[in-house]
Amino acid sequence: MVRVRARSFLVEEVVPPARPSEQTLVRLSCLDDDAQGDELAVLWEREVDAEIAGAAGWTMVGRKGFDPAKLFSAYLHTLRWNGVTAADPRLMQAPFRAGIQVKAYQLEPLRKALKMPRVGLFIADDVGLGKTIEAGLIVRELLMRQRVRKIVVSCPASVVLQWRDELERRFGLTFAVFDRNYVLARRRERGYGVNPWTTHSRFILSHSLLRDENYAGPLRDWLGDFEPGSLLILDEAHNAAPASSAKYAIDSALTKSVRDLAPRFEHRLFLSATPHNGHSNSFSSLLELLDPLRFCRGVPVEGPKLLDTVMVRRLKSDLREIVGDLPRRDVIQVDIDGLPKDAPDLLLAELLDRYATLRAERLATARKTAQAASKLVTTHLQKRLLSSVEAFARTLKVHRASLERAEDRSQGPPR
Repeated sequence: MVRVRARSFLVEEVVPPARPSEQTLVRLSCLDDDAQGDELAVLWEREVDAEIAGAAGWTMVGRKGFDPAKLFSAYLHTLRWNGVTAADPRLMQAPFRAGIQVKAYQLEPLRKALKMPRVGLFIADDVGLGKTIEAGLIVRELLMRQRVRKIVVSCPASVVLQWRDELERRFGLTFAVFDRNYVLARRRERGYGVNPWTTHSRFILSHSLLRDENYAGPLRDWLGDFEPGSLLILDEAHNAAPASSAKYAIDSALTKSVRDLAPRFEHRLFLSATPHNGHSNSFSSLLELLDPLRFCRGVPVEGPKLLDTVMVRRLKSDLREIVGDLPRRDVIQVDIDGLPKDAPDLLLAELLDRYATLRAERLATARKTAQAASKLVTTHLQKRLLSSVEAFARTLKVHRASLERAEDRSQGPPR
């Protein structure tokens, strides 16, 4: 084995130089996952980073004698037990190979997933019950059973790094964060024409990139029409559901992207604490993305039996009666009286209300989409103000910069 041009190769043939002035011709076969079997012929002395890999461990076999019969028997039985576990859906290995204290209720999604020929599961547990852990157990178990080779996790941008750290720290799974920096790094290493998706087998990316054609297009090329052994994990899956209650609502960009990509994956795992937005048609559309054979857009989901087949939904209030160790969250209102009228928090809130009113009056005759976008900006500023004054100051700085850029482009009056 040798390493040439940042890749690992197996030496197929070595042709010595015919004259002292010539170089050695080496024929190689690539060992990397994204180009396995690709042939390459190089002149060994001309390669900049060529190096021979360390001696194989086979040369050490038998030098120190053989294992005692009892030790080898234990090892052999371990292999047999692992083989039985990989074949029996009632037995699990993942809980024993995770760096966590698994709760009993967190094994239910794993049990359901192993019973499915193709995993199509919606984990809709309440907030704080450990949906990420439940998804990690399923991923670890499917990998050990060799049912999954390629994994794509799509989640909101704010939790991309959290997903990566949780999967690595708790389950020992290495995922690459697929973003602009990753694409640039792979192109520097392997050329501009490389498909970045082919350079790894497990990725995490944000919803915003999933609906970007610059990233979704190469992903479709990587998967093809259907990729066996592939798994899609969609966190906060309710964002992919049409928000309208109309029978045939117009899909959002994320809905269109998921509708196009989901059928290319063999296994699908959706996560959301709020799977239902109150509109049955929107809910059925979301379930259709998960399992188009059982559910159809525009057809209400009738009967709990059909839904229980693909969904795991538990509330904290229900599990608290059974488990008993879940902390209770009590929201207590604390009134703050006696603040001076010139308190910064009160003044900022008053100024923000005036700013929201002026924006609403200015856009009174604008299109509804522009009015909705303005309300979204105002709501975001209010949330940041309730968070902290520092957070509000940072957001307000970014907001002001965007308005100044828009003003420069339009050359119109200040907004």
